[in-house]
This record gives sequence, structure tokens and C-alpha cells, in this order.
Amino acid sequence: MSSIAAAGHLLERARWAAGAYAEYDQATVASIVQAVADAGHAEAERFAAAAVAETGMGVVADKVTKNRACSRGIVEYYRGEDFVSPRVDAARKIVEIPRPAGVVLALTPTTNPVATVYFKVILALMTRNAIVVAPHPRARQCSIDAVRILAEAAVAAGAPDGIVSVVEEPSIPLIEALMADERTDVIVATGGTGVVRAAYSSGNPALGVGPGNVPVFVDASADVEAAARRIVDSKAFDNSVLCTNESVLIAEDSIAAKLSSALTRNGAHILDADAATRLRAYMFPDGHLNTDVVGRSAAWIAEQAGLRVTAKTRLLVAPFTDVITEEVLTHEKLCPVIGMTTVADAARGIRAARAVVRIAGAGHSAAIHSENPRVITEFAAQVPVLRVSVNVGNSTGSSGLETNLAPSMTIGTGFVGRSSIGENLQPHNLMNWAKIAYNADAGVRMPEFAGIAPWHSPAGPVPAYPLASNDSGAQIIATRTPNTAPLRTADPGIDALRAELRALVVEELAQLIKR
Repeated sequence: MSSIAAAGHLLERARWAAGAYAEYDQATVASIVQAVADAGHAEAERFAAAAVAETGMGVVADKVTKNRACSRGIVEYYRGEDFVSPRVDAARKIVEIPRPAGVVLALTPTTNPVATVYFKVILALMTRNAIVVAPHPRARQCSIDAVRILAEAAVAAGAPDGIVSVVEEPSIPLIEALMADERTDVIVATGGTGVVRAAYSSGNPALGVGPGNVPVFVDASADVEAAARRIVDSKAFDNSVLCTNESVLIAEDSIAAKLSSALTRNGAHILDADAATRLRAYMFPDGHLNTDVVGRSAAWIAEQAGLRVTAKTRLLVAPFTDVITEEVLTHEKLCPVIGMTTVADAARGIRAARAVVRIAGAGHSAAIHSENPRVITEFAAQVPVLRVSVNVGNSTGSSGLETNLAPSMTIGTGFVGRSSIGENLQPHNLMNWAKIAYNADAGVRMPEFAGIAPWHSPAGPVPAYPLASNDSGAQIIATRTPNTAPLRTADPGIDALRAELRALVVEELAQLIKR
């Protein structure tokens, strides 16, 4: 069987599971989600180490933090929210019925493989969707292992078989086929621009993100010591593989020297002009990023570039003059290297940040360290991004790990960034609400809807996915929805099953004749 055919079976199985899971009630869904989050949390350390070993990117301790945040952390953040029960607005005479997307095809990256798997699986389960994970080939094994753990936990907690699955041999033709398949209801694409554009052009609904290239501005009013510490910590966090990490540092002249000294005290190494030139040559040999540096440590990158730094160096700071496209240090780096430039005043700092984002990163994120609300407001209004972190490291700030933004591994860049969503991906992005709207006339009564829901807790054990067989009854086939008893078709009951199937066929034919 071809890999495309095998992957098609995954989608078919997921559709069956999605149909069954769509009838589960809120209490059952919450129980399943908690079980999956607990399973992921328990394996956070193992999978963090596995991801670093397989991809060569990042820091194990920081990936543990992300894995925990994207398992139990996600559940805690959304605890108390109900994406299952109808919403009744008696005053407006509107009842909203939640409608899951169905089958979610989740493309996951090599930079944050396991955390993204956790995140997308849990969001899908919260909203009663089935999910098929298509991992990046360079993070294949750790992603597959993580999906299997979560899938087993979901089924053990009562979810239908096939509710969580993974493409075990990912390839470009295979992923393209899955994205275009009519059984895929929505694609959630996290990865490079090419992957996201392919998802948008697949013919199926897609939620994608744009690239980051975060400017961070430190103005004259900032707590310089705190800003330096936060920037270094943010750039060192998981070796800058989060797309929210700072890329270009802009400092007002009046505090630039003080900031440089504070950066050095916190583990940064400020390069001179010659060292910056050598770093450019290594990191951007043909004007494009050398991807070998992605997720590597500052000391490792310095060694490869022929620079001498201490083993404890956490960040390389490369000064430059002009924020222009031709200056490669103004581009995204995804490693603990930051370009640094200075400006005369806050107005020029804001213009420099705008220029950085225009080069790349429109709609994504920016950061500012300031105590001046007027400057902060001007910065947020003029820099074309949809997240501005203030006085916090942007790696964890714009991703919601150290702010009250929705914690997310998928950052929407909105219209300005050519993205279908402008917020951190959240559960409500994976569902629609069907609206029952009554006559607005006060004389037309709307009956009581509170407590009414068309779904239930599943009765009895959840059967396995139904498998076709030519064996005249030796094969047991289970075909039920969660609120009905399983139909077991061993020899004694096969006639009853056939009768039920015939009745269904007759009913469908009758509907066709009426049309």
C-alpha cells in the first residue's frame, strides 16, 4: 500500500472518530483532555531530551518548561471554559450551538516539535475534533512518540479510537496530498513560509502563521539592568528557537553604553566590527541564513565562526549601523545572536523598529522596555505587529508563557502578515458556533433552552475503529456512536446488524428519490 493511501486511511479513521467524539458532553471531554495533559506532562523531561537529541536544537531544561506549559499549563489556562455546551443569550434571543471543525491536520515544526504536538492535540480535543499530526521529518521520531503517548491516554480515558494519530513517514508529496484531501476539514500549519503558503493554497481551510523578526526597543526611561537581563534570558531560552525571540536590539544613545555593560554582566558578548563581519560571513554566507545555527548555543556559533568567547557566553551581540534589507543582521536568526543599533531618541527608535518589521516579521511581535506610557503607546500604534510585550523577554512574552496572552505555539500575524488569524492560536479557532436566532419582536416568546444539549456521556466502553472483513462473522465490527450500545457482530447477531444496515441504505435511497 502506498504511503499516500495509508495516510488517507488515517484521515478516514479520524473522520469516524470525529463523528463519534462530536457527541460527547462537556464533562467527558474535560476528563479526556485532563488525562491527555497529565500524560504529556509526565513525559515532559523525556521528550525534551529526545527533541534536542534528534534535532540538535535548543536546551533540554527550556523544552521541559515548554512541554509542561503546553500540557497541564494549557488546561489550567482554559479551565472553566466550555467549548461543548450551547450558549443561551435570553436577552438577545440567540442560542449558539458549538460545531467542531472535524478533522484537523496539524503540521508541526522541527524547532518546537513536542511542545507544538502537545499544544495542538489538546486544543483539538478541547473542541471535540480529531487530529492527524504531520511532523517535520527532522523531528519525526520524538513527534511520533509524543503523539502515541497522547493518543493512548485519550483512548484510555474514553475517546474514540483514531481521535489522535500521526503520519509516520512524512514527505512533501504526502503532506501535500493530505492538505488537499477533502477529508481534511482544517489545516493548522506551523513552520516556514513555504509550508504555510502551501497550506493556504491547498483548497482546504487553513490557519497559518507568518515568520517572526522581533525588534526590541530600550528607551531612555527603561530600567536598563532589568532590560538587559530579560533580553539575554529571552535570547538564551531554548537557544532562541521560538519565533517570538528578539532579533534586533534598538537602544537610545543616552543609555546605549550602560545597556551594553549590563548585557555583558548578564552573559552577553559584544562583538567588535571585525568579529561582527566574520559572524555575518558564517551565518549568512550567501545572504541567506545558514540553518546550521538554528537552535545552537552562542558558544557553539562563535566557535564555528572562528570567534573566541567563554563557554558561559549566552548571547552574541553584533553592532551595526543602518536598518536596511542589505544588512543581514536585521533578518530573523532563530539563535542566540542579536543585531544591535542605536538611535538618537524614541521617535527614531520607533521608526527603526518599523523598518525591521518591514524587512520581515510583519504582524508578528515586537518588544519594548520603557516606563513611558506615551512612548509605549506610540510604539504599539506605529510598529505593524499584533503583539507588543512590555518589560518582559519576548520569547516567553508574546507566546503567552510570561504574560496573560493566550499561551500558544502558533502565532497568527493577521492581515498585515498574510495570515488567516491575528491572535495566538486558541481553542475557538478550531470550531464554529451555529446560531439559533429568534424573532426580535418582544411579543414572540423564546422557550427555555438552559440545560438542553444534544450530546451525552458515552455509554459503556468505546469500541475500536470498525474494520471491514470478508470473514462471515468471525471478525467483530464495532460501529456505534457514543450514546448507543456497541453493535457486536459475531455469528449470533450478524443478521440483526445486516438488517440495520439495510434499513439505513433504504432510508438514504428514499431521500434520494424524493429529491
